[in-house]
Amino acid sequence: MLIHADPLTRLVDTIFQRRGCPADEADRIAGFLVAANLAGHDSHGVIRVPRYVQYIDDGKITPGGDIDVVTRSESFVLVDGCFGFGQTVGPKAARLGMDMARDNGVGVVALRNAGHLGRIGDYPLRAAAEGLVSVHFVNVAGSCLVAPFGGIDRRFSTAPFAVGIPSEDGPPIILDFATSVVAEGKALVAYNGGKPLPDDSLVGPDGEISGDPLLLYGADASGGAPNPRNGPGALRAMGDHKGSGLALMCELLAGAFTGSGCAGPEVRQVANGMLSFYLSVGAFDDGHGVGAMVRDYVDFVKASRPTEPGGEVLVPGEPERRREAERRRDGIPLSDAAWAAILETARGVGLDQAEIDSIVGANN
Repeated sequence: MLIHADPLTRLVDTIFQRRGCPADEADRIAGFLVAANLAGHDSHGVIRVPRYVQYIDDGKITPGGDIDVVTRSESFVLVDGCFGFGQTVGPKAARLGMDMARDNGVGVVALRNAGHLGRIGDYPLRAAAEGLVSVHFVNVAGSCLVAPFGGIDRRFSTAPFAVGIPSEDGPPIILDFATSVVAEGKALVAYNGGKPLPDDSLVGPDGEISGDPLLLYGADASGGAPNPRNGPGALRAMGDHKGSGLALMCELLAGAFTGSGCAGPEVRQVANGMLSFYLSVGAFDDGHGVGAMVRDYVDFVKASRPTEPGGEVLVPGEPERRREAERRRDGIPLSDAAWAAILETARGVGLDQAEIDSIVGANN
């Protein structure tokens, strides 16, 4: 089915308000999730709604939470998210880093114990809009999902990595990816009847390579949100030894260095850690023209002859911008299973069918 962004945002917003989130927080959560769908990152979009509500029900995340500044200087800060919603504590921590970069040229933020931060690409986008370069190493403590290169057993989280660079007179360059072949959320999309996974996404307990999401979730979701801990297999690290090595660094920098904890070996409450570097372009540009150099080099890269007739070389961020324009016009695609799970969650927080119909209108 297709549903337009505005009614979908209103429905998600209402669900989280009904489940105890302050109005501004519910609005942020809905905005982050729907923005991910608009950009084509369905793995970090509204498919997360049932799981987020389950986190609240299980006491694993605190609505209306705030950050705790553990230690800070003029150019760095260590922040505890206190298991608040990532869409609340993440932007607050990022704001500290961006302000430090604006005032001092650089800001380093170590964030620990955050709820799911959502699509990490949102953070470099926000920084680039303020003329800042940013680099983000992320892990998920307590979420052992990915096998290392050459291994079968789970050892890493999906360990996202993101970079953003402003461009003069043009959109920013935004690189954002999980260090696994696919993000866990993409496996969740496939599990719920959405786009199938590539055939090399997972490894089974016998070492067989597969694209079957049941290897991650198991055959029985036990009536609740699918749990990636239940399956007998693992996601695979992208890029063989290179992706596996980057995943290790994300675990060590975002998990061990921040104090948030690594993906394993102990079973603990799931939380994001993120180590972010914010750099002011203005502070580092001594007149050599950073913005113009970025623009000119991007144009040079895109001018490479395409491998296929009528093809095009794209740079990071372009596919997302094009997909957003398309989905704002035509609507956001959701599988029947994903939509049914969202509606079930809405009813579970007290919305009746008449209220749902009044929010989503003809899209229901």
